[in-house]
Parts: sequence; C-alpha cells; structure tokens
Amino acid sequence: MARKSRRRPYDEPHPELDVESVLRGRARTETRADGSQWSVRPVSGGAKAYRCPGCAQEIPPGVAHVVAWGEDHLFGAEAALSERRHWHTACWKARDRRRPS
Repeated sequence: MARKSRRRPYDEPHPELDVESVLRGRARTETRADGSQWSVRPVSGGAKAYRCPGCAQEIPPGVAHVVAWGEDHLFGAEAALSERRHWHTACWKARDRRRPS
C-alpha cells in the first residue's frame, strides 16, 4: 500500500535545522598547534578493530571514533588518504596536549 506524504500547513514553522546531524560523517578540516592541516571524519563504529596512535590501545569494533589524515602530504591527497589513522575521539582532542616522546 502506498504511503501518503504529510504536508506541512502554511502557518506551521519549519523544523529547526540540526547542523551537527547534517555534518555528521563528513570530513572537516582542523589545524593543529604546529599549523598542519588535518581532515577529520567521525565514524559511528567500524566492523573491525583499529589501534589508536594516541594511546596505542585498541578501538574495538562498533566503538565511535574519528579518522584523521594530513592534508599537506608530500605525495598528494591520495597518499595522505592512504595513511589515514583511526583515533579515539578523546585522544584526537588531546593530541596537542601530549608531551613529545
């Protein structure tokens, strides 16, 4: 059976746009403290485990995290994308506060 679409009456206001949900899953550009540019994309949870470069701990399958890659790779955008890394969201946010090793 065909579903009838519900039309909004003219006097009813438009629903508020949720910008966060629109941008969820899309890459954004962030600048690190050293001036390097990074593309960062939130992931709701992958099907496999990854190793976080921030804490060296495993990100289990199904856990939300971010994927980041540098935009200023010497060999171009494809090479940068191939070197992307999966980070815990908290580790990514704290990356500039870490002590250099």
